Amino acid sequence: MTCELHSSLIECARSRRAGSRENTLSRILLPSRKWWVLAAVPAVLTASLILPDRPGKSVAGERASSPLPDKASIQVLPGGLWRDQFGDGWPGAARLDSPADRENFRRWMTFLAESAYYQPSTLARAEVNDCAALIRFAYRNALMEHTPAWRQSLELRSAPGFGDVGKFSYPEWPLGRGLFRTEPGPFVTQDLAQPVFQEFADAQTLLRYNTFAVSRDLRAARAGDIIFFRQPEQAEPFHAMLFVGNSHFQPQGADWIIYHTGSLDGGSGEVRHVQASVLARHPEARWRPLEGNPRFLGVYRFDILR
Repeated sequence: MTCELHSSLIECARSRRAGSRENTLSRILLPSRKWWVLAAVPAVLTASLILPDRPGKSVAGERASSPLPDKASIQVLPGGLWRDQFGDGWPGAARLDSPADRENFRRWMTFLAESAYYQPSTLARAEVNDCAALIRFAYRNALMEHTPAWRQSLELRSAPGFGDVGKFSYPEWPLGRGLFRTEPGPFVTQDLAQPVFQEFADAQTLLRYNTFAVSRDLRAARAGDIIFFRQPEQAEPFHAMLFVGNSHFQPQGADWIIYHTGSLDGGSGEVRHVQASVLARHPEARWRPLEGNPRFLGVYRFDILR
């Protein structure tokens, strides 16, 4: 994705980076983990489920897929938990119901996205190559169990002390390896036997099938919400930024935003960290997250938080 954000933000973001890498992170108590009780396998899932394994874009930009583990890797739950209360394509089984789970998800997601800027791991550098890739990376890892082995894989210098999501941990969650909905329509159990939920989603797919509109007023944003823009003159017009709010690395400010530029000036682009108040004064008005900007689509929230 070519996201033409003006270079005037580079120095502001970079100047804040050097003095913030070693900040000590606050700790909170870890909640007890809840586990799903598996029910009998319904007839619709008696056949093996073949879902795409980590579909995504290669360096050349092509999408790749391969078979996933069989049905044993998918949690099968009582029928009521498959109910799609909002008709947005997501079953209740995959939503985060408790305030603690929602808060822990938000903390992990924003921390991991900021880590891709302040303490980028080898895995993050390899995966995060555009705006949607940064969000996918943070979203997926926020839903995982954060074991010492996991922390080592991401080269985290210390554990931030956040509790894990207690309802489930990816990929042992109701949708198997699928993370993002890729087709319209309310959820039906047959979606589990089709490649409706996948590990890849571009910015447009995140907007249409995985989030819901909150407001066009940025003051309504909470940590972990997504800010979308549409620039119709670009080859890939949709652009996504993650609202962080209070930074895990910066002591000042409460309106931080993090994003990846996508390919820029012939290069691969970079992750940037900027305050919303600075972005609101962007020299190109089309990138300002203001209600008066028709290119700013607004603040959106993940459906699993609905």
